[in-house]
Amino acid sequence: MYVRHPMATSTLLYSHGNAADLGQMYELFIELSIHLKVNLMGYDYSGYGQSSGKASEHNTYADIEAVYKCLEETYGSKQEDVILYGQSVGSGPTLDLASRLPHLRAVVLHSPILSGLRVMYAVKKTYWFDIYKNIDKIPYVDCPVLIIHGTSDEVVECGHGKQLWELCKDKYEPLWVKGGNHCDLELYPEFIKHLNKFIATVERLPCRQSSDLQSDKDRRKSVEKPRPSTERKPPKKKSSSKLMRISSDHHLNLNLDRSRRSVDCHDNKTRKSVDHSHQVERGRKSVDRLDLDRVRSE
Repeated sequence: MYVRHPMATSTLLYSHGNAADLGQMYELFIELSIHLKVNLMGYDYSGYGQSSGKASEHNTYADIEAVYKCLEETYGSKQEDVILYGQSVGSGPTLDLASRLPHLRAVVLHSPILSGLRVMYAVKKTYWFDIYKNIDKIPYVDCPVLIIHGTSDEVVECGHGKQLWELCKDKYEPLWVKGGNHCDLELYPEFIKHLNKFIATVERLPCRQSSDLQSDKDRRKSVEKPRPSTERKPPKKKSSSKLMRISSDHHLNLNLDRSRRSVDCHDNKTRKSVDHSHQVERGRKSVDRLDLDRVRSE
């Protein structure tokens, strides 16, 4: 889905959350395009909405790469005019692509996750079976990064956003929405105001020179080898590791073949912004409950 704004100089590539699809995001995308004065490209992951294929972590990486290529080849977008926007699980494909594109205009992370496993357990290490290892990829993002997170998020704790912000190379003033939960940040007036301010700021910045950055090839190699993981081999059949047993019991193989449970914490009521001057009148009806049973690395 591509929304064109006649006065836009930037294009927002939006990766939505887990329990959502284009049908549910349609009206929000239009409102964001209008109020932010940007072109906006939205898409569904493989196995979501009307998209064919199987939903998996690696397929989401292929999906966002294909959409980005479409922006370049079909709509004439340049890398330095693209802003990647990832919400919740969408922060995974967003950071994976951002870590490999050295000339991006900016990145926005909306209620992001450190990694899939860290949503459920306070682990200190990166394990081989974890998914969306954002904690390892964000140090490779060179462009300005805005992080927005609710302080009362009951799905992904605000600490995820704060730790990612600490790891950013080019930090922009974050927005910690006081009282905000995982699925209602668009309701707060400061959400659209802060987002507007960020986009206006990055659009005024000069484009980075290629000589100041690594080549795409070098960056790919560096991202493929993030900081060392302590668990690179599958567990033995009789593993004494408590964490391995937990992962087996709770299906942290994160099987995406199961149907998503689309959870609406607003009783299916249409969202309306409380900011009447910067109104995003209707947002998603579907809420990202981070159904990690659906997302498995292949």
